[in-house]
Order: sequence, then structure tokens, then C-alpha cells
Amino acid sequence: MKKLIFIIVVIVGIVNQISAQEISEHAIGFRIGDNDGFGAEISYQKKLNDVNRLEFDLGLRNTTYRNAWKLSGIYQWVWNIEGGFNWYAGFGAGIGTWNHKDKYEYDDEDGLFINGDGNVGIEYNFEIPLLISIDFRPELGIINNYGDNLDFDLALSLRYQF
Repeated sequence: MKKLIFIIVVIVGIVNQISAQEISEHAIGFRIGDNDGFGAEISYQKKLNDVNRLEFDLGLRNTTYRNAWKLSGIYQWVWNIEGGFNWYAGFGAGIGTWNHKDKYEYDDEDGLFINGDGNVGIEYNFEIPLLISIDFRPELGIINNYGDNLDFDLALSLRYQF
């Protein structure tokens, strides 16, 4: 009986949090973080309903010894903390290719990779059309990998909302 009451209280709390938020229809900007050397990514968010959105991030890397691109798609749930503060969590996947050339040309490698991605973060929605967020994204290599099999990406994002 105590477990049932606890579950009901948790569900009521989640429903209250879900109903008290506002997600912009579209947001576009930059996501800047570690991300296995991709650094800055172009980021786009699309509202699906009052509590869910999709986020797409495209990262490009072009250096002397390494070229790569990655596209990530994340399905997110958004909960209001208070006022313009929200927190969010989600899951998704990433796909990309890389080409690495050793400076001595002994160890060249390239390939296609697919990652499983998680995502958790906090954001502030300003009264002007600006959204700033910081998030944590663990990425698990499913097919091949660009870097480690498990990568932890921490990033800061700035997006224009419209």
C-alpha cells in the first residue's frame, strides 16, 4: 500500500511539472563542447508537443590529420523547474564518418560510426528569444566508433527561438 501511495504522489508531481512549462516552436544556434573534438555544432530544436521536442546537432571537424562529420538526433522530455528554468532528459542516436591520417602515414583509418546517445541538461528561457543551456551527453559506440566506445560530452548551447 505504501508503494502505491508513493507511486501516485510521484505521478501527480510529474504531471504538475509537465503542465507548467513552455517550449518554443523552433530554436536554432550552437552547441559548444568537447564531443570527441567536434567542438562547435549547429543545433536545431523542434517542438513536438507541450512536453517533448526533437534536437538535431551537426558537427564538422577538419584538421590537418582528421576530417569528420556527425549528425545526432535526440528525443527530449522537458520539465519546468521555475520561471524560465527547465531541465530536460532524452535519448537518441548519432551517425557520422571520420578519416584519420597519421602524420607519418603509417596508421591511416576511416569509417562510418553509429552512437547511442543519452542527454540530460538544464536551460534558461529568457524573455527575449534566447535559450541558453548546459547539458551532459553520454555517447556509446554501437557500430565502429570515433574515439572511445563510451564518450562523455559536456556542452554549452546558445539558441535563437522562433
